[in-house]
Amino acid sequence: MRLSFIVPLFLATGLAMFGQQNMPKMNTVDPGNGKAGDEITVAGENLEKAQVAKVYLTDGKNDVLVDVTEQSATSLKFKIPSKATAGRFALMLLTTGKEPKLIEQPVKLTVE
Repeated sequence: MRLSFIVPLFLATGLAMFGQQNMPKMNTVDPGNGKAGDEITVAGENLEKAQVAKVYLTDGKNDVLVDVTEQSATSLKFKIPSKATAGRFALMLLTTGKEPKLIEQPVKLTVE
């Protein structure tokens, strides 16, 4: 292989890795259950406002927007909305950026 081929390949790989934003991830929910108005704390990574635009409760068919009251890189807090029905919900977030994505998280919350 020629060196002239390898250098652009490494340069392109480096630029692609630098251009990607870190994906937010929720790891834990505390407490794991609650009722309307209760405050819930979520721990994870890349949860700051620059990465996460909105947070939802979802049962796979219906999505309920939550009111985020505090947000940092490693945690966020929200209140369970009054319109949330009883049941078990996954948390889902909407990323920021040029191409926002809805990402269902691997954490669950039970609404009483």
